[in-house]
Amino acid sequence: MKCIQCGTDNKLKDRTDNLGGCSNCQHKFAFEPTSMTNVKITDPFFVKAIADISVNHTLYFTNKQFLYFLDKRLRGKSSGSHPLVLLIFLIFTNTFLILSFLNTSLNPFFIPLLIDFVVIVYLFQRTQSNKVSKKIRQACARQLRRVGILFILIGILYLLVLQIFSVFAVSVIIGMISIYLGYRQLGKTGLAQEFLFTQDQFKGWIDRWTGINGDIVRLLHPPLETIAPGTVHPDVSAYSFDRLVVCDSAVIAQFLIANNFHFENNCAILSITGYPQSIFDTTMEMLHRNPDLKVYALHDCSPKGMNLVNHLRTSPKWFPNTNVAIIDIGLLPRQIIASKRGMFVQANDASAQAAKQLSPEIRSSLSPEELQWVDAGHFVELESFSPQQLIHILNRGIAGSRDLDSADTGFFIVGGFGSDTYTAQTFG
Repeated sequence: MKCIQCGTDNKLKDRTDNLGGCSNCQHKFAFEPTSMTNVKITDPFFVKAIADISVNHTLYFTNKQFLYFLDKRLRGKSSGSHPLVLLIFLIFTNTFLILSFLNTSLNPFFIPLLIDFVVIVYLFQRTQSNKVSKKIRQACARQLRRVGILFILIGILYLLVLQIFSVFAVSVIIGMISIYLGYRQLGKTGLAQEFLFTQDQFKGWIDRWTGINGDIVRLLHPPLETIAPGTVHPDVSAYSFDRLVVCDSAVIAQFLIANNFHFENNCAILSITGYPQSIFDTTMEMLHRNPDLKVYALHDCSPKGMNLVNHLRTSPKWFPNTNVAIIDIGLLPRQIIASKRGMFVQANDASAQAAKQLSPEIRSSLSPEELQWVDAGHFVELESFSPQQLIHILNRGIAGSRDLDSADTGFFIVGGFGSDTYTAQTFG
């Protein structure tokens, strides 16, 4: 493992002899991969992850964004053989074995069939695993179909060349089952995922890293939501904003503000909880003075997040009984179900209970497929998107909503929330 301080490559013996430090500069290593169990991290891997998530230290990121980012990186490293590699392996193996034994009296037909069957079981298990990404699960499902076709072709070959009907029958049956499983698993959208490591492990990594290398510069600390209201100069408060982004958490609002999203888009940013408290009341006064204000709702795909627009329309603190245009950027169940992005879907009982308690207006705006999805306890967090992705998605949402009356805008009016409430068809 290379030292991040001087670049010296240290073998395990070097690290052990120097009590976990570099043999050249004595800088301590934060991680020892040989002593880690379920996942293995090195110092260079961690340094690169920090640089990549922050786009070479130019963007701030939240604690949970970093957790999701590390999980995705580690998931990619530990995902095993790609399904396409397995298919190529099967084709060559079956061809070789069949040609090798075609003219023998013994003809061990069970060898290629057994290999194929083992691969089918492996691929099927991968399509159900919550430890691999949606992209890999779908790739495995597609390969299940291809392996099934290969199985049938092998059976036909045995029937035509060797006239072994029993092998043909078994091959066709197993092949059809493999094809059926492939189609069935490919159509599944509700399989939840789990992290490869626990949040306690992640916290331990951060503490260990910062204890040796100091603070991670672009990693945001939790936002302070108890700051007393401040004063804004009258010359500033006399102006207003054309746009307001309302987040369902102070963490996302802090993230956008830290990355100067409000400056670059000339918009106000607030959380539904009132963050930042120091300027919340003054900002709301300024916003209410603009009759052409557009409000953008940005939230998790969770029962709490899905209630954000309704809260903006009904709470006295926000925009009740007004014609202010509210644009729901997302996340929404329909966006996740239709997405090919491969979002990190989680599920728990608390989310399932909260979904059943959503207001009739919200539930009536959801399709049967969406209701089934949320009632199963599924949810997706905004922080599962990298900083660059999230900023890009919000930028596109704001840019695409400039002409809401256009047929090509990508937004449509939401029933049950008022004629000036819109939702985005896709998330990014």
